[in-house]
Amino acid sequence: MTAKTIISTPDAPAAIGPYSQAVKAGDTVYLSGQIPLDPATMEVVSGGFEAQAEQVFRNLSAVASAAGGSLADAVKINIFLTDLANFAAVNEVMMRYFDAPYPARAAIGVKELPKAVDVEVEAILVL
Repeated sequence: MTAKTIISTPDAPAAIGPYSQAVKAGDTVYLSGQIPLDPATMEVVSGGFEAQAEQVFRNLSAVASAAGGSLADAVKINIFLTDLANFAAVNEVMMRYFDAPYPARAAIGVKELPKAVDVEVEAILVL
């Protein structure tokens, strides 16, 4: 069985439930979903959808770095949106954090997310 390493960093929000920020198994890192919490205050960022999406990708980037990689190592991204009208806006923010060739991705409309946020993103990296 492949050994698991738990990844944790103070540069991303602490888990708000029984999960780890990320788990590394072999060369693969599974990043838990990030919501737009400021890691210093654990409060949802203000400023609307774009500010929330920016914080989510900033949080994911911090966890990826703690795992010894970066978002450039992402092979799969899952984006959860409470309003699919934000699809174009999340694409714009995502393009600030990723270069082509882009990782595989799904964008999924959901009824609600923790702390009533508008977006959550999880990722899988291969280092």
